[in-house]
Amino acid sequence: MPGDIQTVRVSLAERSYDIEIGSHNLPALPDFLRQRTQSEHALIITDTTVDELYADAAGDALVAEGWEAGVLAIDPGETSKSTDTADDLWNALLDEGADRQTIVIAIGGGVVGDLAGFVAATYARGLEFFQVPTTLLAQVDSSVGGKVGVNLPGAKNMVGAFWQPRGVLIDVAVLQSLPDREYRAGLAEVIKYGMILDADFFAYLEANIDAVNAKDPAALTHIVHRCCRLKADVVEQDERELTGLRAVLNYGHTFGHAFEAIGNYEALLHGEAIAAGMRCAIRLAHRLGRIDESLVERQDALLDALHLTTKPPEADGQEIIRLMYRDKKVAAGRLRFILPSRLGNVELVDNIREEDVLASLEC
Repeated sequence: MPGDIQTVRVSLAERSYDIEIGSHNLPALPDFLRQRTQSEHALIITDTTVDELYADAAGDALVAEGWEAGVLAIDPGETSKSTDTADDLWNALLDEGADRQTIVIAIGGGVVGDLAGFVAATYARGLEFFQVPTTLLAQVDSSVGGKVGVNLPGAKNMVGAFWQPRGVLIDVAVLQSLPDREYRAGLAEVIKYGMILDADFFAYLEANIDAVNAKDPAALTHIVHRCCRLKADVVEQDERELTGLRAVLNYGHTFGHAFEAIGNYEALLHGEAIAAGMRCAIRLAHRLGRIDESLVERQDALLDALHLTTKPPEADGQEIIRLMYRDKKVAAGRLRFILPSRLGNVELVDNIREEDVLASLEC
């Protein structure tokens, strides 16, 4: 039975929307959509794994409620987040008769959400878009905030747009079917929120390790709600990354994105790369004298307790540096990193020497 629904409002003037968080509330999708759109035509974008689990049934539920609905399934994995797959989907929308009144619904993880959002933002100069994230990483991070896009072979998320969803429906019960590796990868982004914005939330995770590892529904609902609220607070203040505030959400990502690219986006899951990236970033902060050793140990201990033991990939350090120069935070040819100054607070730091970056890879 559906549990209590918690709502996070993302306040962005005419682009404002709700994130509804509950357990076993996915069947309420038709009603959720009816409250937010006048459309009668919905196209679900998913991957072949989630199609069998949830998306096909969601499409049937929409049809039963009078919608014209179709399901478009891509191959799972980061390699599908490409211009080639976007092109396939643009043409599939055309074949399905999509017009300006059609809505796009992303049902899946971060790859599906980013790709479907990019397709929605660009087809017919913009279609209404809804997110139904089915991985922990997507529920706490990528489904919120309107960043959509695809990867280039040498740079993650380099082609994209800001395209806010009209609503986000989160059912934490679907995480029970999530493979353990995917679940762990999502926990990296959860830890990130505590590190960058909320020391009390970090302490909550430390105190509830057993419940988090067991996917306890109450713990998951609290975690997803808190992460969504924290991200919404940042997005409301810096929707398009104009002030630099939103950059704090990229803690661990300059390292992590390079690690993903080294493995051709196949060797590591995004969250695994970010976990390794956070280990490197906190060591860089310590090397620069920004924090003491106790915070390094505390972050390492929580990552270890939640089975996020990924280390940086074995690769040439200069190749990693080269990939980092493609990071979107690079300015005037200088590497810039999001680094902690204390638990719950990070800052954008530039003028980082390459030798310090290379030394921080030893973790």
